[in-house]
Amino acid sequence: MSALGMKDSRQDAPAFAGVTGAPSKAFQIEGLSVKAGSAKILQDVTFDVAEGESLAIIGPNGAGKTTLLRSLMRMIPGVTGGIRVFGQSLAACSQRELARMVSYVPQAEGRTLPFTVREFMLMARYPHMSPFSHLTARDHEVVEQAMERTGVTAFADRNMDTLSGGERQKVFVAAALAQEPRAILLDEPTTFLDYRHQVEVLELVERLHREGGLTVVSVTHDLNQGALAGDRVLALRQGRTIFHGTPKELLAHPEILSGIYDTEFDYITHPHTGAIIVAPIKGQP
Repeated sequence: MSALGMKDSRQDAPAFAGVTGAPSKAFQIEGLSVKAGSAKILQDVTFDVAEGESLAIIGPNGAGKTTLLRSLMRMIPGVTGGIRVFGQSLAACSQRELARMVSYVPQAEGRTLPFTVREFMLMARYPHMSPFSHLTARDHEVVEQAMERTGVTAFADRNMDTLSGGERQKVFVAAALAQEPRAILLDEPTTFLDYRHQVEVLELVERLHREGGLTVVSVTHDLNQGALAGDRVLALRQGRTIFHGTPKELLAHPEILSGIYDTEFDYITHPHTGAIIVAPIKGQP
């Protein structure tokens, strides 16, 4: 059951592959908690993500969304609980093994990187290289294919610091793809981008998910294009799970969304697509 009493439609499925009809799991999280000193950032978070599924993680600022994502990449200390990645214990995986399974795209930012796009993307091939090996023809081929699939070939020889925020974010997605992962984690991938580049990045990720079968887990503040467009939604509040289910289930219970954000929402039918979109109601006390 979700924290608000809604039944997760997959909660009774076996948590392992190998049984007829049982979905394999990309991530299995059991009782995940994170402390920073005496502060509890995450508390007893439990959920799973089926292989090939897209999951959006939502919640107000300070809910623990980024901490959760970074926990799955073993990027922070103070983590307790169980995490399995494609059936393997995260604690038992080497960093190279983890990088072969999962890639990570950080928030859009303005950091300077003294590399060309192609050079930056070739560095993403490190999980497939031994410590003293050189780049192979296969490495170059994968990078070229990733650039083509993500539409960044046109600026392959430009320096990263000459790109716009939207172009740079597409390169980060392309580099993540060049790792040849089975899953991709994205931390607010469209933050600070204009509307055009938001749409381009979201459409790119959706295409990779639908056509390439990638498992996608993304932190987002965009309810309409981000959370409600995916397969499932995980909502956090004050480090705890408030909801885990489908977008349809979330929309069917307006009190859940208002409880997550402490605000009421209007539910509007899009005049062209018929999709339900949500908008916070202004002027509330």
